[in-house]
Amino acid sequence: MDSTDLFAMREMFNRQHIMLCFNGPISRSLIEEIGNALKNYLQAEHAQPSAAMDVFGTYIEMTQNIRHYAAQNGYQEHEAAATVVVARDDGDHYVVSAGNLVEREDGRALLQRVESLAGLDKAQLKASYKEQLRKPRDAGASTGAGLGLIDMARKSSAPLMASLRDTPDGRAFFSLRAII
Repeated sequence: MDSTDLFAMREMFNRQHIMLCFNGPISRSLIEEIGNALKNYLQAEHAQPSAAMDVFGTYIEMTQNIRHYAAQNGYQEHEAAATVVVARDDGDHYVVSAGNLVEREDGRALLQRVESLAGLDKAQLKASYKEQLRKPRDAGASTGAGLGLIDMARKSSAPLMASLRDTPDGRAFFSLRAII
């Protein structure tokens, strides 16, 4: 195994203003611990309380969605891994990104959903949220109501961005990015 150049990694993280980075299997307790670290970091940075809440809420929504998806699909621990990055951009916005392995068709459908939300303005997102909230949920449905994705889009100061990369095993790696 090649040795990891931690100094070079640290320098890259600093250049990209990365505050938090995680890559690996993600459990409920790990989501909570990383969330606590994120809250502490945001407090130390003197983040505006509303921005800190939105960053934390977006982080929680993304990571819990990844965990639930992996469990639903019966993924093994190495397949249930997540890559999560929280950073600052040059305009003092927070950037919350997360990615995970998905079935290709699921990834395509999610990518299409994110792209459709990206075309909506704030008023349309609010109306979409309210409409989704009023829809009856099928008790046997294996997915959530979709409110979390709409809520992340509402909290974002720019449209959500997503990408999908095919992997050799027939799956794909889905990435989602929100700017708060």
